[in-house]
Amino acid sequence: MASSLALHFAATATTARTAVAHFHSTSSSKFRKFSTKIRCVAWDPEGILGAPQGGHISRLEFKKRFEKDSDAREAFERQVREEKERRRALRESRAVPDTAAGLVDYFLDTEARELEFEIARLRPRLNEEFFSHLRLELGKLRFAVSKTQDMEDRVIELEALQKALQEGTEAYDKLQTDLVIARKSLTKIFSSEDVKATLLDMVETNELNRSLLTLLDENIANAHVANQKEAADYMEKIRSAVLKYITV
Repeated sequence: MASSLALHFAATATTARTAVAHFHSTSSSKFRKFSTKIRCVAWDPEGILGAPQGGHISRLEFKKRFEKDSDAREAFERQVREEKERRRALRESRAVPDTAAGLVDYFLDTEARELEFEIARLRPRLNEEFFSHLRLELGKLRFAVSKTQDMEDRVIELEALQKALQEGTEAYDKLQTDLVIARKSLTKIFSSEDVKATLLDMVETNELNRSLLTLLDENIANAHVANQKEAADYMEKIRSAVLKYITV
């Protein structure tokens, strides 16, 4: 069991979620005009799992239906495959610009649900050079002597993008650090002969946190998709125990 779970964990622990920008269209004449709202969610660069769903009871009800209804399971798996393929095709069709100016427009043209993935993929490009260019363009537009409506719209776009990318990169960097610890913690739990004692030790060392829960949720979801019921049930029990210690 431990070996199987460890292998499954290694294959699925690469995806994490975090805070991202949520864009809303505000003008039919300006396709990219939007406002931004930062939400605190789990990091999901692939964007397959969608928005986070709260409620432990709702999750358990879905699990029961998922196990009993083969048609629902097949439809869910097909939907996941189709969405993943759509995203893959979209990503492959886009060419990433070489310049900071081009990268700004690239992000402005990015679908809201794809922004998480693009921040993760292009994190090395989101450096001081990029943000300096963004600030410079904003400064020129704000202090321009004569302003057009297009210039005003551009300022709104760039301000929203700047906020989204700054908060997104900060959250991404923090998640990477947290996930390193979470992976080690989850490996420790999977390889333990006395899970309860291990969890108690981890409470003392403050190793049980939301990042560990996120990682467990990823593994549980993938176990259900792969029809690994025994592994999913085992991880559900671990998750319940971890949640209990976190909320005490």
